[in-house]
Amino acid sequence: MRILLWHVHGGWTDAFVRGAHEYLLPTTPEGGPWGLGRAGRDWPASVREVPPAQLREENPDVVVLQRLEELEEVERLLGRRPGRDIPAVFLEHNTPKGDIPTTLHPLAGQSEIPIVHVTHFNRLFWDNGMAPTAVVEHGIVDPGPLYTGELPHAAVVVNEPVRRGRVTGTDLLPLFSREAHLDVFGMGTAELPNALGLGAEQLTVCGDLPTPKLHAELARRRVYVHPLRWTSLGLALLESMHLGMPVVALATTEAARAVPPEAGAISTNTDELRAAVRLLIDDPAEAQSRGQVARQVALERYGLQAFLEAWDEVLGDTTERSRVLAVSERRPQ
Repeated sequence: MRILLWHVHGGWTDAFVRGAHEYLLPTTPEGGPWGLGRAGRDWPASVREVPPAQLREENPDVVVLQRLEELEEVERLLGRRPGRDIPAVFLEHNTPKGDIPTTLHPLAGQSEIPIVHVTHFNRLFWDNGMAPTAVVEHGIVDPGPLYTGELPHAAVVVNEPVRRGRVTGTDLLPLFSREAHLDVFGMGTAELPNALGLGAEQLTVCGDLPTPKLHAELARRRVYVHPLRWTSLGLALLESMHLGMPVVALATTEAARAVPPEAGAISTNTDELRAAVRLLIDDPAEAQSRGQVARQVALERYGLQAFLEAWDEVLGDTTERSRVLAVSERRPQ
């Protein structure tokens, strides 16, 4: 199958392109959100960069949409309307925003393009209207059991924590800094110490690292802290579990389903979470034991093969449904 998609979410795409298909990624000299292509990633040869002007010649079989603007862009580039002239699914990465839990999904008023959610929580909280829906949970390219926990620090991965504030639980970081030194990774973290009033003895900004380097650095920290209030299930959380790290997480959105207590700690009570961080910092053996549980759970629930098989089923169903619809429309009335 020849699949058209834009490189929007690098972590998710890293897993998706490991399947048995051909993946067409639009690329432009300037890159950016509409032409990022492979972006130098070590992906299989089946992932091909294609200039937008040449996409029509490639004749893709299906398109995986991730932004509403892509509906018009696909029709402009291919001369085919998604869901009608070319099979399409809309991959919804995010939790709903606005008037929750009555937030209406932008594609709720149509039935031609299925909405595929990355978590069961997201499908539950979006009002999907008449749109067909499915859930394909995240799959992770296993980095291996790299955990050493040699540094008695807590790791946090969050992008743009100052701008996103309470959404990412940024306001909770000072609480956790009372129990352990925080090493914060991610984009847009440079202003975090000033925004929180935390000094170098409490928090270190580690920056946005390439994935292999990030995994190696996370694995050296004693515990992973996941303070996010209202985001979809973070891939960094699942990657940390794959590394064999114990995780301490807010029991919000899909994390409440993804993280068993035996893998570290999960609660909406921040006092309980702070106590868990202190326990794991002070007891390396306990941290390693809970990290082993975290890794086993992650491999079972968020393994790559199950993810790819689930997507094969969704895409197969979508293309078959489009074929049946096309045949029925050609029949004389």
